[in-house]
Amino acid sequence: MTDAATPRRGRGRPSRTQSEAAPATRDRILEAAREEFSECGYEKTSVRGIAKAAGVDSALVHHYFGTKEQVFEAAIEVAFAPALAAPAAVEDGPLDGVGERLTRFLLGIWENPTTRAPLLAIVRSAVNNETAAAVFRRLVAAQLLRRIAGRLDLPDAELRAELAAAQLVGVAMLRYVIKIEPLASADVERIVERVAPVVQGHLTAP
Repeated sequence: MTDAATPRRGRGRPSRTQSEAAPATRDRILEAAREEFSECGYEKTSVRGIAKAAGVDSALVHHYFGTKEQVFEAAIEVAFAPALAAPAAVEDGPLDGVGERLTRFLLGIWENPTTRAPLLAIVRSAVNNETAAAVFRRLVAAQLLRRIAGRLDLPDAELRAELAAAQLVGVAMLRYVIKIEPLASADVERIVERVAPVVQGHLTAP
């Protein structure tokens, strides 16, 4: 019989033992979410499916993250973390070399299989679903483009940053997502050589 003085645990709330293991549980849910979104896309992924893959009750997923949209945002923020260091590429070094530094940095993330896989999941979900696209836009605008623009100290800095990003995202889409040849198999150094001056122009040209 339950002691009347003992507060009852609400449905979906973790027990004390679960709370002590909360960081590990959250990480497991996020990892499962990234894999589910990567394999199934945003529309076909469900909170129930994420919970099953993580080995937890779906109510626990809702407790930690809320809706599917919120799970997606939390999952892609972790996956997108390497790209958030891009503003440093703008700041570190002279402005006349920023195009090459930024191009090399972002393509380097795509070239690495470990960081490429979650990025593919993000892009595929954003392309196929407006809710996922809105989350992606919010993350990119708030945490990447505005930070890059803030370090340019030039007229139309936000537009410049967006045009540079459009150039790099376009290359990434064609090379890593759609895999159009000969771009898909071209040497990455050759791509940097061609693309960096264009990115430089977007960021610093009069």
